[in-house]
Amino acid sequence: MALETAIAKTHWSLTDTEDPAKGNNPWTRADFARKAPGVDWTALFAAAGLGAQQRFVAWQPSAITGEAALIGSEPLETWKDLLAFHLIDRNSGLLPKAFVDERFAFYGKTLSGTPALAPRWKRAVGATNGALGEAVGRLYAAKYFPPADKAAVQAMVANIKAAFSRRIDALDWMAPATKTEAKAKLTALIVGVGYPDKWQDYSALRIVRGDALGNQMRADLFDTKVKLARLGRPVDRREWVMTPQLVNAVNLPVLNALNFPAAELQPPHFDPKATAAVNYGSVGAIIGHEISHSFDNNGAEFDSHGRLRDWWTKSDFAHFQASGQGLAKQFDGYCPFPDLCVKGEQTLAENIADVAGLSAAYDAWKMSLGGKPAPVVDGLSGEQQFFLSFAQTWRSKTREQALRQQLLTDGHAPAQYRAQTVRNLDAWYGAFDVKPGEKLYLTPSARVRVW
Repeated sequence: MALETAIAKTHWSLTDTEDPAKGNNPWTRADFARKAPGVDWTALFAAAGLGAQQRFVAWQPSAITGEAALIGSEPLETWKDLLAFHLIDRNSGLLPKAFVDERFAFYGKTLSGTPALAPRWKRAVGATNGALGEAVGRLYAAKYFPPADKAAVQAMVANIKAAFSRRIDALDWMAPATKTEAKAKLTALIVGVGYPDKWQDYSALRIVRGDALGNQMRADLFDTKVKLARLGRPVDRREWVMTPQLVNAVNLPVLNALNFPAAELQPPHFDPKATAAVNYGSVGAIIGHEISHSFDNNGAEFDSHGRLRDWWTKSDFAHFQASGQGLAKQFDGYCPFPDLCVKGEQTLAENIADVAGLSAAYDAWKMSLGGKPAPVVDGLSGEQQFFLSFAQTWRSKTREQALRQQLLTDGHAPAQYRAQTVRNLDAWYGAFDVKPGEKLYLTPSARVRVW
């Protein structure tokens, strides 16, 4: 425990870890021995399959040098104990029942407040899903995401990109040169919807009936080899990092690409039978969110080719950062517990993407109407449907232990506060006639407009 704590102290904070400029530290092979003595780097790289690799990015130099120093200062037996513990801990879900129970008692009950272990069949499905993700995903997509749904979402993506482009044009604080770069990045953005164009080939992965632990270890090694095989090859910007059956989405700044898995594009996020207002308020905001990550406080540092490059004027970036700080301060004020609040700086990238994404989705929905009024449904105007749909995507239940852990370690604000993103959009006030003095009211000057 003392060694693990010492290792942790060499690591950066989550906020610093997510800063690409701080992580952009090119090291050569020779730099490791010179800057971080104490490790047999030749042996380590050879064992990791990196024997021929000459160039690296040292994302946290202090962690590399700090841990290398600990190898020389801490007893060998302590390191053996630590590594043995992590080997067991990593695989404890596939070991005999006593190990499974100990793992759940700590990670499940103590850290997350989960009262009962998931049934064995669910854990087995999860293991299969983790080892053969795209094989499972191919079956999932074929059953649950028909071509018509994919085409409908792709049309929404095109509309939201167009709306975001218009929002860039309308920014009165941004210089023409910066706008040109921003629009070039938006134009070059690759958006994957539902599933990848090419599926992973698992023929080299050996699965043995009755050998759950061995299967998992072989699957881990297979995945490592797939990643190592990319070194020295042209970058495939259309390659996916998520499986179709995952309820999530991602922006990949280095690829300037997005993934929207098929499972994310299910009700209540996307429903082909719902009104345009409902779909734009739910999945439209999600699409807008991921597009906006290309322009959040971290993504904005990458250009249209995924290169870490400063393409802003100094005054433009200063204005952008000031807007971000206003949003961070807003979220600092959300406190689910008397002793613990949201960390506005830690969650800033996600909060910027929420505000900008919801704004772009709203504009895209209005554009989709072609000048016609939105249909009223169950007495709700189109605007009300849009914002209620957005709110419904954030319905959730979280145990206290899990929520406390999230506040300390996650880059996302809790769901209930992400729903309150609407406070920054003028249209929300008109939709529900929100008045000064009411709980969620913000004065116009306090409403954050990032993009």
